Amino acid sequence: MNIRSLTRGDGVVIGAAVLLFIASFLDLYSIDGVPDSADLPSLWASGPVVLSVVLAGIIGAALVVVARGLPQVPKIAGLDLGQFGVALTVFAAWSALGNIFDPAGGADNFEGSTSDGPGAGLGLTLALVATLLLAAAALATPLVPALKGALLPAPRPATPQPYGAQPPGGYGYPGAQQPGGYGQPQLGQPGPGQPGQPYGGQPQPQQAQAPQPPAGDFSPFWFAVPVPRPLFAEDGSPTPIAELAPGTWYLAVEQRGAALVAQTQDGRRGVLQDTSGIQRG
Repeated sequence: MNIRSLTRGDGVVIGAAVLLFIASFLDLYSIDGVPDSADLPSLWASGPVVLSVVLAGIIGAALVVVARGLPQVPKIAGLDLGQFGVALTVFAAWSALGNIFDPAGGADNFEGSTSDGPGAGLGLTLALVATLLLAAAALATPLVPALKGALLPAPRPATPQPYGAQPPGGYGYPGAQQPGGYGQPQLGQPGPGQPGQPYGGQPQPQQAQAPQPPAGDFSPFWFAVPVPRPLFAEDGSPTPIAELAPGTWYLAVEQRGAALVAQTQDGRRGVLQDTSGIQRG
């Protein structure tokens, strides 16, 4: 599971699930005229509330978050894991709303009570707030751009380097001392870790490019594209989030099969599906 693919909306889902779990240990209902020291039951004392509100909400939140971090989402009854989780969160919110009107399950008579019946306790009220927030975040995350942003910041490796080469310096664009702008080598000029020309101007034979290491040994490296290419969101949506332009260096931070997860100069991350002909820095 890749936690860097989680969004801000997923963070809201996780927070709402934690709030729901805390609320499950608080009072199920409250009664006027009963002292505060009375031992009132928590949400765990009611089977319908536990199954339809607490467990449905927490399980739904877990499915939504897990589905976001999986490279390939499995399906349950024709629905992918994330859609099934969203349906559970909506069901939990609907059940919590219903239990607010009858928190004690018809138990209107409480010894020592002077009121007409029990009202919703603090635990049930917080559970309603948590499930409403949970369902809203799960439904709105794919639709609201602010919630689609990455939850964790993009990794900033201290020593970005090409495959098999030792880092020449700290974080920054390759060949920081080469002409053509601060931190950017000109395309066609040798980048760090590549063979250049010796003193006297005699060119050396072009060395074969180092073979690509396995995915487990991936190291961040700089690259440039030969033609403009779209950069797609990590959640798999078909709409590009940016366009990579020739003549600009971008940082590859992760490899997913034949595709690369690239970071633009303004910090945005996305998937470059077409990696043919790219020039490594």
